[in-house]
Amino acid sequence: MRSRYTAFTLMDEAYLRATWLPERTPKVIHLNAGAKWLGLVIKSTAMQSDVEGTVHFVARVREDGRGHRIEENSRFVKQAGAWFYVAAADAA
Repeated sequence: MRSRYTAFTLMDEAYLRATWLPERTPKVIHLNAGAKWLGLVIKSTAMQSDVEGTVHFVARVREDGRGHRIEENSRFVKQAGAWFYVAAADAA
């Protein structure tokens, strides 16, 4: 999760695509060159199995002069030894 946050701060679309589960990767990844990323806090992590897990995080960003808080429970799966972002996990 931290590496994906960093990729957003650096506008590294190639890294985001490489770490997104291929069949779930959006055609367009919206990156805003004017965004100022202010921080990431990992609230919790949980393993559902050896190959599935979730990360609850809060990221803060300022866009167009307005601050935003992004909070998500992200779902990840492990394939061929690497972790891939799937999507926001269903709320429990």
